[in-house]
Amino acid sequence: MSMNPGRKNKVSHTRLVIILVVGILFMFGFCYMLVPLYNFICKREGINGKAANSATAINPNMQIDYSRTIKVDFTTTLNKDLGFKFIPLSKHIDIHPGERKLIYFYAENLTGHDITVQAIPSITPTDAARFLKKTECFCFTQQYFFKGEKADMPVYFFIEPEIGKDIKEVTLSYTLFDATQYAKKEKIVNTGRVRLEIKR
Repeated sequence: MSMNPGRKNKVSHTRLVIILVVGILFMFGFCYMLVPLYNFICKREGINGKAANSATAINPNMQIDYSRTIKVDFTTTLNKDLGFKFIPLSKHIDIHPGERKLIYFYAENLTGHDITVQAIPSITPTDAARFLKKTECFCFTQQYFFKGEKADMPVYFFIEPEIGKDIKEVTLSYTLFDATQYAKKEKIVNTGRVRLEIKR
């Protein structure tokens, strides 16, 4: 005996609704995970100018390519109205791929109170981001500044020799943010910088 056509249609509609609901849930879940997944990949691979915010080990077999020179520019930005002086001590340098360089950024707390800050790096052009590696950087950790404190903050970096030969100039930028509300609850240890002076 054949199934009732009405019942058959009802089963088909129920199955279609289930498929649509599952599909919608999958799409929402995929969209939810897309941004953190994208950020993770960009940070890891240096895509879209997002520089990795952790130290890179130096390959002992890496050779310096003296046949090429790349100009590296340094720029800084303050987020919102952050009361800081924050500048590179060198506007630019020339570097051979594979060569290690040490440069400093000067920071001075002009807020009138103690504060915790965090520097976020970015690199342009985007194709160069995954080749510029930092072995030491003040940006690796939050930085606690006393009222009126001044400091020179180092960045020790290199550019991998595999960088494209068409890239002749790179810009390393840092944006300084007020991170007080996100400050880690731990003993204050100001790593990655040279304290110059504190004005009370």
